[in-house]
Amino acid sequence: MFTQTYGKLYIQNSEIFQDLFTELKRYYTGGNVNLEEMLNDFWSKLLERMFQLLNSQYHFTDDYLECVSKYMDQLKPFGDIPRRLKAQVTRAFIAARTFVQGLMVGREVANRVAKVNVAPACVKALTKMLYCPYCRGLPGLKPCHNYCQNVMRGCLANQADLDAEWNLFIDAMLMVANRLQGPYNIEAVVQPIDLKISDAIMTMQDNSMHVSAKVFQGCGPPKPSGIGRSARGISDVFSGRFKHFSHEERPTTTSGTSLDRLRIVWRTMQHSVIDIKGKLRESKRFWSKLPDDICARGQFTELDDELCWNSHAKARYFPEVVKEGLTNQINNPEVEIDITRPDTLIRQQIMALRVMTNKLKNAYNGNDIYFQDSSDEGSASGSGSGCTEGCTTEYTFVGTEEAPVVGADRSDERAAAAGGHAPSHRPSPRLLLVTLAIPLWAMQRECR
Repeated sequence: MFTQTYGKLYIQNSEIFQDLFTELKRYYTGGNVNLEEMLNDFWSKLLERMFQLLNSQYHFTDDYLECVSKYMDQLKPFGDIPRRLKAQVTRAFIAARTFVQGLMVGREVANRVAKVNVAPACVKALTKMLYCPYCRGLPGLKPCHNYCQNVMRGCLANQADLDAEWNLFIDAMLMVANRLQGPYNIEAVVQPIDLKISDAIMTMQDNSMHVSAKVFQGCGPPKPSGIGRSARGISDVFSGRFKHFSHEERPTTTSGTSLDRLRIVWRTMQHSVIDIKGKLRESKRFWSKLPDDICARGQFTELDDELCWNSHAKARYFPEVVKEGLTNQINNPEVEIDITRPDTLIRQQIMALRVMTNKLKNAYNGNDIYFQDSSDEGSASGSGSGCTEGCTTEYTFVGTEEAPVVGADRSDERAAAAGGHAPSHRPSPRLLLVTLAIPLWAMQRECR
Protein backbone atom coordinates (compact mmCIF):
# COMPACT_ATOMS: atom_id res chain seq x y z
CA MET A 1 0.00 0.00 0.00
CA PHE A 2 2.82 2.42 0.87
CA THR A 3 4.42 1.86 -2.54
CA GLN A 4 1.23 2.62 -4.44
CA THR A 5 0.45 5.67 -2.30
CA TYR A 6 3.89 7.29 -1.89
CA GLY A 7 5.93 5.73 -4.70
CA LYS A 8 9.64 6.51 -4.77
CA LEU A 9 9.56 8.46 -1.51
CA TYR A 10 8.46 5.32 0.33
CA ILE A 11 11.01 3.10 -1.38
CA GLN A 12 13.81 5.52 -0.43
CA ASN A 13 12.73 5.42 3.23
CA SER A 14 11.34 1.90 3.48
CA GLU A 15 13.89 0.76 6.08
CA ILE A 16 11.97 2.70 8.76
CA PHE A 17 8.85 0.61 8.18
CA GLN A 18 10.80 -2.58 7.61
CA ASP A 19 12.52 -2.13 10.98
CA LEU A 20 9.14 -1.59 12.68
CA PHE A 21 7.61 -4.82 11.41
CA THR A 22 10.81 -6.77 11.98
CA GLU A 23 11.02 -5.59 15.58
CA LEU A 24 7.35 -6.40 16.21
CA LYS A 25 7.93 -9.95 15.00
CA ARG A 26 11.15 -10.19 16.99
CA TYR A 27 9.33 -9.10 20.14
CA TYR A 28 6.72 -11.82 19.73
CA THR A 29 9.34 -14.48 19.05
CA GLY A 30 11.18 -13.59 22.25
CA GLY A 31 13.75 -11.01 21.22
CA ASN A 32 15.11 -8.45 23.68
CA VAL A 33 12.83 -5.68 22.47
CA ASN A 34 11.42 -2.88 24.59
CA LEU A 35 8.10 -2.56 22.81
CA GLU A 36 7.24 0.93 24.00
CA GLU A 37 10.67 2.38 23.28
CA MET A 38 10.74 0.73 19.87
CA LEU A 39 7.42 2.35 18.87
CA ASN A 40 8.57 5.73 20.18
CA ASP A 41 11.75 5.38 18.17
CA PHE A 42 9.75 4.56 15.02
CA TRP A 43 7.65 7.72 15.29
CA SER A 44 10.73 9.84 16.03
CA LYS A 45 12.50 8.52 12.94
CA LEU A 46 9.39 9.02 10.84
CA LEU A 47 9.11 12.61 12.09
CA GLU A 48 12.73 13.32 11.16
CA ARG A 49 12.31 11.91 7.65
CA MET A 50 8.98 13.65 7.09
CA PHE A 51 10.35 16.94 8.38
CA GLN A 52 13.26 16.77 5.91
CA LEU A 53 10.95 15.91 3.00
CA LEU A 54 8.52 18.71 3.81
CA ASN A 55 11.38 21.20 4.15
CA SER A 56 13.68 19.94 1.41
CA GLN A 57 14.99 23.46 0.67
CA TYR A 58 16.93 23.32 3.94
CA HIS A 59 19.92 21.32 5.10
CA PHE A 60 19.56 19.63 8.50
CA THR A 61 22.38 18.24 10.60
CA ASP A 62 21.98 15.22 12.88
CA ASP A 63 21.96 17.52 15.92
CA TYR A 64 19.19 19.60 14.38
CA LEU A 65 17.09 16.51 13.66
CA GLU A 66 17.61 15.36 17.23
CA CYS A 67 16.21 18.69 18.34
CA VAL A 68 13.22 18.13 16.02
CA SER A 69 12.45 14.84 17.75
CA LYS A 70 12.23 16.58 21.12
CA TYR A 71 9.12 18.39 19.90
CA MET A 72 7.19 15.15 19.26
CA ASP A 73 5.17 15.21 22.48
CA GLN A 74 4.62 18.97 22.45
CA LEU A 75 3.50 19.41 18.82
CA LYS A 76 1.89 16.01 18.20
CA PRO A 77 2.66 16.18 14.45
CA PHE A 78 0.90 12.86 13.82
CA GLY A 79 -2.11 13.72 15.92
CA ASP A 80 -3.31 11.18 18.48
CA ILE A 81 -2.50 8.19 16.24
CA PRO A 82 0.87 7.27 17.85
CA ARG A 83 -0.64 7.18 21.34
CA ARG A 84 -3.64 5.10 20.31
CA LEU A 85 -1.62 2.73 18.15
CA LYS A 86 0.96 2.25 20.90
CA ALA A 87 -1.75 1.35 23.40
CA GLN A 88 -3.34 -1.17 21.02
CA VAL A 89 -0.06 -2.73 19.87
CA THR A 90 1.53 -3.06 23.32
CA ARG A 91 -1.54 -4.63 24.92
CA ALA A 92 -2.12 -7.10 22.08
CA PHE A 93 1.52 -8.10 21.60
CA ILE A 94 2.23 -8.42 25.32
CA ALA A 95 -0.82 -10.65 25.77
CA ALA A 96 0.04 -12.83 22.77
CA ARG A 97 3.71 -13.24 23.63
CA THR A 98 2.98 -13.99 27.29
CA PHE A 99 0.32 -16.52 26.29
CA VAL A 100 2.80 -18.42 24.14
CA GLN A 101 5.36 -18.25 26.96
CA GLY A 102 2.76 -19.69 29.31
CA LEU A 103 2.19 -22.67 27.01
CA MET A 104 5.92 -23.38 27.01
CA VAL A 105 6.23 -23.00 30.79
CA GLY A 106 3.28 -25.33 31.39
CA ARG A 107 4.76 -27.99 29.17
CA GLU A 108 8.20 -27.61 30.74
CA VAL A 109 6.78 -27.93 34.25
CA ALA A 110 4.81 -31.05 33.32
CA ASN A 111 7.83 -32.65 31.68
CA ARG A 112 10.09 -31.92 34.64
CA VAL A 113 7.58 -33.19 37.18
CA ALA A 114 7.21 -36.43 35.19
CA LYS A 115 10.94 -37.03 35.73
CA VAL A 116 10.92 -36.65 39.52
CA ASN A 117 12.90 -39.41 41.25
CA VAL A 118 10.88 -42.21 42.83
CA ALA A 119 11.15 -42.41 46.61
CA PRO A 120 12.27 -45.77 48.05
CA ALA A 121 9.08 -45.98 50.11
CA CYS A 122 7.06 -45.62 46.92
CA VAL A 123 9.07 -48.35 45.18
CA LYS A 124 8.39 -50.66 48.10
CA ALA A 125 4.65 -49.92 48.10
CA LEU A 126 4.34 -50.35 44.34
CA THR A 127 6.26 -53.62 44.48
CA LYS A 128 3.86 -54.95 47.09
CA MET A 129 0.81 -53.83 45.10
CA LEU A 130 1.92 -55.00 41.66
CA TYR A 131 4.02 -58.11 42.25
CA CYS A 132 2.98 -59.74 45.52
CA PRO A 133 -0.21 -61.23 43.96
CA TYR A 134 2.10 -63.29 41.72
CA CYS A 135 3.93 -64.54 44.80
CA ARG A 136 0.61 -65.70 46.29
CA GLY A 137 -0.47 -67.54 43.14
CA LEU A 138 -2.94 -64.83 42.04
CA PRO A 139 -1.29 -63.49 38.86
CA GLY A 140 -4.46 -62.08 37.29
CA LEU A 141 -5.75 -60.30 40.39
CA LYS A 142 -5.81 -56.52 40.29
CA PRO A 143 -5.46 -54.23 43.34
CA CYS A 144 -8.46 -52.93 45.24
CA HIS A 145 -9.42 -49.42 44.17
CA ASN A 146 -8.94 -47.80 47.59
CA TYR A 147 -5.69 -49.67 48.12
CA CYS A 148 -4.37 -48.31 44.81
CA GLN A 149 -5.56 -44.83 45.80
CA ASN A 150 -3.54 -44.85 49.01
CA VAL A 151 -0.43 -46.13 47.27
CA MET A 152 -0.63 -43.57 44.45
CA ARG A 153 -1.51 -40.68 46.76
CA GLY A 154 1.56 -41.52 48.77
CA CYS A 155 3.77 -41.86 45.69
CA LEU A 156 2.39 -38.67 44.12
CA ALA A 157 2.10 -36.64 47.31
CA ASN A 158 4.56 -33.96 46.17
CA GLN A 159 3.02 -33.76 42.71
CA ALA A 160 -0.40 -33.16 44.24
CA ASP A 161 0.95 -30.05 45.94
CA LEU A 162 1.38 -28.54 42.47
CA ASP A 163 -2.35 -28.50 42.01
CA ALA A 164 -3.22 -25.20 43.69
CA GLU A 165 -0.60 -23.19 41.80
CA TRP A 166 -1.29 -25.11 38.59
CA ASN A 167 -5.00 -24.23 38.75
CA LEU A 168 -4.19 -20.54 39.26
CA PHE A 169 -1.83 -20.74 36.28
CA ILE A 170 -4.52 -22.34 34.09
CA ASP A 171 -7.07 -19.70 35.15
CA ALA A 172 -4.61 -16.94 34.22
CA MET A 173 -3.95 -18.59 30.84
CA LEU A 174 -7.68 -18.72 30.14
CA MET A 175 -8.05 -15.05 31.10
CA VAL A 176 -5.35 -14.01 28.62
CA ALA A 177 -6.84 -16.31 25.96
CA ASN A 178 -10.15 -14.50 26.35
CA ARG A 179 -8.33 -11.20 25.88
CA LEU A 180 -6.76 -12.51 22.67
CA GLN A 181 -10.20 -13.35 21.35
CA GLY A 182 -11.65 -10.01 22.45
CA PRO A 183 -10.18 -6.53 23.00
CA TYR A 184 -6.55 -7.67 22.55
CA ASN A 185 -7.23 -9.50 19.30
CA ILE A 186 -3.85 -9.36 17.61
CA GLU A 187 -5.20 -9.68 14.08
CA ALA A 188 -7.51 -6.72 14.59
CA VAL A 189 -4.45 -4.67 15.60
CA VAL A 190 -2.06 -5.87 12.89
CA GLN A 191 -4.48 -5.82 9.96
CA PRO A 192 -5.00 -2.02 9.72
CA ILE A 193 -1.58 -0.93 11.05
CA ASP A 194 -0.34 0.29 7.65
CA LEU A 195 -3.52 2.33 7.14
CA LYS A 196 -3.09 3.98 10.53
CA ILE A 197 0.53 4.86 9.79
CA SER A 198 -0.51 6.33 6.44
CA ASP A 199 -3.21 8.34 8.19
CA ALA A 200 -0.55 9.67 10.56
CA ILE A 201 1.64 10.70 7.60
CA MET A 202 -1.28 12.62 6.08
CA THR A 203 -1.91 14.33 9.43
CA MET A 204 1.74 15.38 9.52
CA GLN A 205 1.40 16.83 6.03
CA ASP A 206 -1.68 18.83 7.04
CA ASN A 207 0.16 20.20 10.10
CA SER A 208 3.49 20.72 8.34
CA MET A 209 3.49 24.54 8.30
CA HIS A 210 2.60 24.81 11.97
CA VAL A 211 5.09 22.10 12.97
CA SER A 212 7.90 23.62 10.89
CA ALA A 213 7.32 27.09 12.30
CA LYS A 214 7.42 25.84 15.90
CA VAL A 215 10.53 23.76 15.27
CA PHE A 216 12.34 26.65 13.56
CA GLN A 217 11.44 28.82 16.53
CA GLY A 218 12.70 26.30 19.07
CA CYS A 219 15.70 24.79 17.27
CA GLY A 220 16.76 27.86 15.32
CA PRO A 221 16.58 28.71 11.61
CA PRO A 222 18.06 25.94 9.42
CA LYS A 223 20.63 26.56 6.70
CA PRO A 224 19.38 26.65 3.11
CA SER A 225 20.49 23.66 1.08
CA GLY A 226 21.32 25.82 -1.95
CA ILE A 227 19.38 23.47 -4.23
CA GLY A 228 15.86 24.73 -3.75
CA ARG A 229 12.68 22.73 -4.05
CA SER A 230 12.23 20.30 -6.87
CA ALA A 231 10.04 21.26 -9.77
CA ARG A 232 7.36 19.06 -8.27
CA GLY A 233 6.44 20.41 -4.85
CA ILE A 234 6.62 18.05 -1.92
CA SER A 235 2.97 18.77 -1.17
CA ASP A 236 2.12 17.37 -4.58
CA VAL A 237 3.91 14.14 -3.68
CA PHE A 238 1.61 13.64 -0.68
CA SER A 239 -1.51 15.17 -2.21
CA GLY A 240 -3.07 11.83 -3.12
CA ARG A 241 -4.93 10.59 -0.08
CA PHE A 242 -4.43 6.92 0.69
CA LYS A 243 -7.12 4.38 0.03
CA HIS A 244 -7.80 0.91 1.40
CA PHE A 245 -6.24 -1.87 -0.61
CA SER A 246 -7.31 -5.49 -0.53
CA HIS A 247 -4.87 -8.15 0.56
CA GLU A 248 -4.25 -9.13 -3.07
CA GLU A 249 -3.29 -5.55 -3.96
CA ARG A 250 -0.72 -5.17 -1.23
CA PRO A 251 2.84 -4.64 -2.45
CA THR A 252 5.59 -7.22 -2.19
CA THR A 253 8.28 -4.84 -1.01
CA THR A 254 10.45 -5.97 1.89
CA SER A 255 8.43 -4.21 4.57
CA GLY A 256 5.16 -5.18 2.93
CA THR A 257 6.24 -8.80 2.96
CA SER A 258 7.28 -8.52 6.63
CA LEU A 259 3.87 -7.16 7.58
CA ASP A 260 2.07 -9.84 5.58
CA ARG A 261 4.11 -12.54 7.30
CA LEU A 262 3.26 -11.02 10.66
CA ARG A 263 -0.42 -11.11 9.75
CA ILE A 264 -0.19 -14.78 8.74
CA VAL A 265 1.50 -15.75 12.03
CA TRP A 266 -1.17 -14.07 14.11
CA ARG A 267 -4.10 -15.25 11.99
CA THR A 268 -2.90 -18.83 12.46
CA MET A 269 -2.50 -18.38 16.19
CA GLN A 270 -5.92 -16.74 16.52
CA HIS A 271 -7.58 -19.79 14.98
CA SER A 272 -5.81 -22.10 17.43
CA VAL A 273 -6.70 -20.19 20.61
CA ILE A 274 -10.15 -21.80 20.86
CA ASP A 275 -8.66 -25.29 20.64
CA ILE A 276 -5.96 -24.40 23.16
CA LYS A 277 -8.55 -23.07 25.61
CA GLY A 278 -10.35 -26.42 25.54
CA LYS A 279 -7.13 -28.29 26.34
CA LEU A 280 -6.34 -25.86 29.16
CA ARG A 281 -9.73 -26.41 30.78
CA GLU A 282 -9.20 -30.17 30.64
CA SER A 283 -5.89 -29.84 32.49
CA LYS A 284 -7.35 -28.20 35.60
CA ARG A 285 -6.90 -30.26 38.76
CA PHE A 286 -4.71 -32.63 36.78
CA TRP A 287 -2.19 -33.30 39.54
CA SER A 288 -4.71 -33.97 42.30
CA LYS A 289 -6.69 -36.26 39.97
CA LEU A 290 -3.69 -38.36 38.93
CA PRO A 291 -4.33 -41.13 41.50
CA ASP A 292 -7.96 -41.36 40.27
CA ASP A 293 -6.83 -41.51 36.64
CA ILE A 294 -4.23 -44.19 37.35
CA CYS A 295 -6.44 -46.27 39.65
CA ALA A 296 -9.37 -46.37 37.23
CA ARG A 297 -11.80 -49.19 38.08
CA GLY A 298 -11.81 -52.03 35.61
CA GLN A 299 -8.54 -50.96 34.08
CA PHE A 300 -5.81 -50.85 36.70
CA THR A 301 -7.96 -51.92 39.63
CA GLU A 302 -10.73 -54.49 40.15
CA LEU A 303 -14.39 -53.56 39.73
CA ASP A 304 -15.43 -55.72 42.68
CA ASP A 305 -14.22 -54.33 46.03
CA GLU A 306 -14.69 -57.75 47.63
CA LEU A 307 -12.59 -59.69 45.12
CA CYS A 308 -9.39 -57.68 44.78
CA TRP A 309 -5.82 -57.62 46.08
CA ASN A 310 -5.77 -55.76 49.41
CA SER A 311 -1.99 -56.03 49.98
CA HIS A 312 -2.29 -59.38 51.82
CA ALA A 313 -5.02 -61.47 50.20
CA LYS A 314 -7.99 -61.57 47.86
CA ALA A 315 -10.41 -59.60 50.03
CA ARG A 316 -11.87 -56.18 50.77
CA TYR A 317 -9.52 -53.31 51.60
CA PHE A 318 -10.65 -51.67 54.88
CA PRO A 319 -8.35 -48.66 55.59
CA GLU A 320 -9.71 -45.23 54.65
CA VAL A 321 -8.35 -43.36 51.65
CA VAL A 322 -6.15 -40.44 52.72
CA LYS A 323 -6.48 -37.03 51.12
CA GLU A 324 -4.04 -35.84 48.47
CA GLY A 325 -1.01 -33.69 49.26
CA LEU A 326 2.20 -34.20 51.23
CA THR A 327 0.95 -33.17 54.68
CA ASN A 328 -1.98 -35.60 54.50
CA GLN A 329 0.31 -38.59 54.05
CA ILE A 330 1.22 -38.69 57.73
CA ASN A 331 -1.54 -41.29 58.21
CA ASN A 332 -1.06 -43.15 54.93
CA PRO A 333 -1.08 -46.89 55.80
CA GLU A 334 0.74 -47.94 52.62
CA VAL A 335 3.53 -45.45 51.93
CA GLU A 336 5.85 -44.06 54.61
CA ILE A 337 6.53 -40.46 53.58
CA ASP A 338 8.57 -37.86 55.48
CA ILE A 339 6.22 -34.90 55.27
CA THR A 340 8.93 -32.56 56.60
CA ARG A 341 11.06 -32.99 53.45
CA PRO A 342 9.19 -31.79 50.36
CA ASP A 343 10.72 -32.53 46.96
CA THR A 344 13.00 -29.64 45.90
CA LEU A 345 12.30 -29.98 42.17
CA ILE A 346 8.55 -29.87 42.74
CA ARG A 347 8.92 -26.71 44.85
CA GLN A 348 10.94 -25.11 42.04
CA GLN A 349 8.18 -25.87 39.56
CA ILE A 350 5.60 -24.39 41.91
CA MET A 351 7.69 -21.22 41.95
CA ALA A 352 8.01 -21.29 38.15
CA LEU A 353 4.22 -21.48 37.84
CA ARG A 354 3.82 -18.65 40.35
CA VAL A 355 6.17 -16.40 38.37
CA MET A 356 4.41 -17.20 35.10
CA THR A 357 0.99 -16.64 36.63
CA ASN A 358 2.09 -13.20 37.77
CA LYS A 359 3.27 -12.40 34.24
CA LEU A 360 -0.03 -13.58 32.79
CA LYS A 361 -2.02 -11.42 35.19
CA ASN A 362 0.06 -8.42 34.18
CA ALA A 363 -0.39 -9.26 30.50
CA TYR A 364 -4.14 -9.46 31.07
CA ASN A 365 -3.98 -5.80 32.11
CA GLY A 366 -1.69 -4.89 29.20
CA ASN A 367 1.53 -4.78 31.22
CA ASP A 368 4.79 -6.62 30.67
CA ILE A 369 7.01 -7.36 33.69
CA TYR A 370 10.71 -7.86 34.00
CA PHE A 371 12.90 -10.49 32.41
CA GLN A 372 16.09 -11.74 33.99
CA ASP A 373 19.17 -13.27 32.43
CA SER A 374 19.96 -16.59 34.13
CA SER A 375 23.68 -15.76 33.91
CA ASP A 376 23.27 -12.27 35.34
CA GLU A 377 21.44 -11.20 38.46
CA GLY A 378 20.61 -7.86 36.87
CA SER A 379 17.02 -7.31 35.88
CA ALA A 380 14.81 -4.64 34.42
CA SER A 381 11.19 -3.80 34.84
CA GLY A 382 8.59 -1.77 33.06
CA SER A 383 4.96 -1.39 32.15
CA GLY A 384 4.18 -2.09 28.55
CA SER A 385 7.81 -2.86 27.81
CA GLY A 386 9.55 -5.91 26.52
CA CYS A 387 13.19 -6.44 27.47
CA THR A 388 16.33 -4.50 28.02
CA GLU A 389 19.91 -5.56 27.44
CA GLY A 390 19.89 -7.77 30.50
CA CYS A 391 17.22 -10.08 29.14
CA THR A 392 17.65 -13.71 28.29
CA THR A 393 16.54 -15.09 24.96
CA GLU A 394 15.86 -18.58 26.26
CA TYR A 395 13.19 -19.92 28.58
CA THR A 396 15.28 -20.77 31.60
CA PHE A 397 14.34 -22.62 34.75
CA VAL A 398 16.78 -21.64 37.46
CA GLY A 399 17.57 -24.54 39.76
CA THR A 400 17.83 -22.49 42.96
CA GLU A 401 15.56 -21.24 45.70
CA GLU A 402 15.16 -18.01 43.73
CA ALA A 403 12.10 -17.59 41.57
CA PRO A 404 12.94 -19.00 38.14
CA VAL A 405 12.32 -16.38 35.50
CA VAL A 406 11.25 -17.06 31.98
CA GLY A 407 12.88 -15.56 28.91
CA ALA A 408 11.83 -16.51 25.41
CA ASP A 409 12.93 -18.07 22.13
CA ARG A 410 12.28 -21.56 20.88
CA SER A 411 11.47 -21.70 17.23
CA ASP A 412 10.22 -25.28 17.22
CA GLU A 413 7.81 -24.56 20.09
CA ARG A 414 6.64 -21.35 18.43
CA ALA A 415 5.94 -23.27 15.25
CA ALA A 416 3.86 -25.75 17.22
CA ALA A 417 1.88 -22.94 18.84
CA ALA A 418 1.41 -21.08 15.54
CA GLY A 419 0.32 -24.31 13.86
CA GLY A 420 -2.54 -24.72 16.29
CA HIS A 421 -1.00 -27.47 18.40
CA ALA A 422 -0.94 -26.58 22.06
CA PRO A 423 2.06 -27.94 23.93
CA SER A 424 0.77 -30.75 26.10
CA HIS A 425 0.34 -29.84 29.75
CA ARG A 426 -0.72 -33.37 30.66
CA PRO A 427 1.95 -36.05 31.04
CA SER A 428 0.21 -39.37 30.54
CA PRO A 429 -0.81 -41.09 33.78
CA ARG A 430 0.49 -44.32 32.26
CA LEU A 431 3.81 -42.62 31.57
CA LEU A 432 4.05 -41.55 35.20
CA LEU A 433 3.16 -45.04 36.34
CA VAL A 434 5.83 -46.54 34.10
CA THR A 435 8.32 -44.03 35.52
CA LEU A 436 7.40 -45.10 39.02
CA ALA A 437 7.53 -48.80 38.19
CA ILE A 438 10.93 -48.91 36.44
CA PRO A 439 12.90 -49.71 39.64
CA LEU A 440 10.46 -52.37 40.78
CA TRP A 441 12.11 -55.28 39.03
CA ALA A 442 14.99 -55.06 41.52
CA MET A 443 12.62 -55.68 44.43
CA GLN A 444 10.38 -58.39 43.03
CA ARG A 445 11.49 -60.89 45.67
CA GLU A 446 10.91 -58.58 48.63
CA CYS A 447 7.50 -59.99 49.38
CA ARG A 448 8.55 -63.61 49.10
